[in-house]
Amino acid sequence: MRIEYTGLSEIKGSLVALDGVKDARYDELIELTLEDGTRRRGRVILIEGERVVAEVFEGTSGIDMAGTSTRLTGKPMEIPLSEEILGRIFDGTGRPADGLSEVYAEEMRDINGAAINPVSREYPRSCILTGVSAIDATCTLIRGQKLPIFSGAGMKHNELAAQIVRQAHVASDAEGEKFVIVFCAMGIKNDTADFFRRDFTESGALDRTVMYINLASDPIIERILAPRCALTAAEYLAFTKGYHVLVVMTDMTFYCEALREFSSSKGEIPSRKGFPSYMYSDLASLYERAGLIRGKSGSVTLVPILTMPGDDISHPIPDLTGYITEGQIVLSRELSQKGIYPPVGILPSLSRLMKDGTGKGFTRADHPDLSNQLFASYSEVSSARSLATVIGEDELSQADKLSLKFGSEFENRFVNQGMYENRSLETTLDLGWELLSILPRSALSRVSDKVLDEHYHGKG
Repeated sequence: MRIEYTGLSEIKGSLVALDGVKDARYDELIELTLEDGTRRRGRVILIEGERVVAEVFEGTSGIDMAGTSTRLTGKPMEIPLSEEILGRIFDGTGRPADGLSEVYAEEMRDINGAAINPVSREYPRSCILTGVSAIDATCTLIRGQKLPIFSGAGMKHNELAAQIVRQAHVASDAEGEKFVIVFCAMGIKNDTADFFRRDFTESGALDRTVMYINLASDPIIERILAPRCALTAAEYLAFTKGYHVLVVMTDMTFYCEALREFSSSKGEIPSRKGFPSYMYSDLASLYERAGLIRGKSGSVTLVPILTMPGDDISHPIPDLTGYITEGQIVLSRELSQKGIYPPVGILPSLSRLMKDGTGKGFTRADHPDLSNQLFASYSEVSSARSLATVIGEDELSQADKLSLKFGSEFENRFVNQGMYENRSLETTLDLGWELLSILPRSALSRVSDKVLDEHYHGKG
């Protein structure tokens, strides 16, 4: 039986309220029919007895309180899914944004999804290579991991996101390994959206990519729905179709700010810096959808990108993200100002699962040893630089001078690479050993003599 409610009780921003509604459900999809016959969609966000508050996706401009009729659909928001979504571009609610037809759906799926049951999880192994030395060597992305990138305003995180999408591939060459990308952009400007579309199309990456684009001019509710649409598509491709899926989402800061605005419009009591008190659980409901499920051949690996307000890593957004995820890649303002791309700060970055997905048959055997030694040697560089500012570089010991040379070469040759330069893991590891050979062998205390005999080619 189709029941329609005529008239609205209240309109506030993008929210509408109806009284006298029975049997409504949280997150239920509604349809509003305006006086001129046009239709808009919304979602139930609050139920208080027989009073229902819903968020209208297209906004409330032009809606008349008396002449609008509302129908509850009895189902949550769903998106159509099939392998036809590969190579397609959608908006934040999953509707085609590339001028092509609707997707022929093999399945309609609720976008809200659920976190993977810990009992069903399989421990992440093997890795995904990005072709970026600073990530692949020292902060390796493991298949099924959640590894965020912490950036700052004005740094080239969008360029890095595009490079990862273009170059990423699974480390295994096993026959039948299928790898795709799901890319989700939230709250971006039109020129940034055009950059991503053009870059993926010209590089051919779009053929293996599903894009969900939410513009800054779009309603904030789409910003909240976009990552859920993207993760639902990723789950379908991974656990139904057997693909290894890398999900890249940018910018989670815009998502959290939309969540704050959304919470404020509902009159909720704010928490730290005005963000809702449930932001931790909300982010976890997204991040924990990534992983591997026992008995399923596919995987979902997540790389959320966020800009830290004021470069403050203790801000609630990076702080809560760090609690949920398994490490972080931190972009350095200092390296960015030196013109180094990508400006990956090696020392504050880490991948907690790297030890279980590198070496041991997953990558070259010396990979973990090289990574440990690069961290240790680069950590000595800052001490040598601090000492040089006090007593002058000429007064430094020979060991400190070599450390300074290593630091400069490491930043300019290893961390720094072209935006369209795709380095193989072999090239990256060989370059790392070449740079470590600047230092005396006695300074390489994190590597066994056996590994040094094989890879060290310095003067001793």
